[in-house]
Amino acid sequence: MTAKLKIDFVSDVSCPWCIIGLRGLEEGLARAQDAVSADITFQPFELNPDMPAGGQNIGKHIAQKYGSTPEQSAANRAMICERAGALGFTMAMTDESRIYNTFDAHRLLHWAEAAGCQKALKEALFEAYFTNGRDPSNHDVLVDVAGLAGLDKTEAREVLLNGRFAEDVRQAEAPWRSRGINAVPAVVVNDRYLISGGQPPEAFESALRNIAAELAPVA
Repeated sequence: MTAKLKIDFVSDVSCPWCIIGLRGLEEGLARAQDAVSADITFQPFELNPDMPAGGQNIGKHIAQKYGSTPEQSAANRAMICERAGALGFTMAMTDESRIYNTFDAHRLLHWAEAAGCQKALKEALFEAYFTNGRDPSNHDVLVDVAGLAGLDKTEAREVLLNGRFAEDVRQAEAPWRSRGINAVPAVVVNDRYLISGGQPPEAFESALRNIAAELAPVA
């Protein structure tokens, strides 16, 4: 008998480790399908909620936030691109890439959940930002990406222009921070177990199997 798991994937669309973690989680679930199945819900988290319009150069941002040198930043990006590539995702970050505010992207993701297109929009946003270098804070970009994910572009623009779901997103973000989550991705299973970071598939598989074994009824 397989264990049916509830998974909250807490993440930001401007976080490279989040797409790596998502691909690792999905492969881990596929490997452990004899033991577990899961429904994944994407939960909002903003890495840079105070980022102004237009964003900031990625190198400058990393230097300010972590004290990394340009050489360290470049080496880290190369490693991240390699990890993503091994999981089938093309990441094209360069010295000219920028970090943006993602609040409006999270509003669209909240809307997309009710339409059954949340996963498609999440993946389209990752590709738009990391592969194609598009600005996930730009409304024209967001509307276009929503269309690519199978959502109605006219309604998407209305959501963005009217500020819909702003309070919903803030309320959805608050519990995760209150529970001590300050970095993403955070994979929360059954509201009880936490798997942190962009883990490789084998790590996710092992963790999921262990959770399933713990949840199994005693014979």
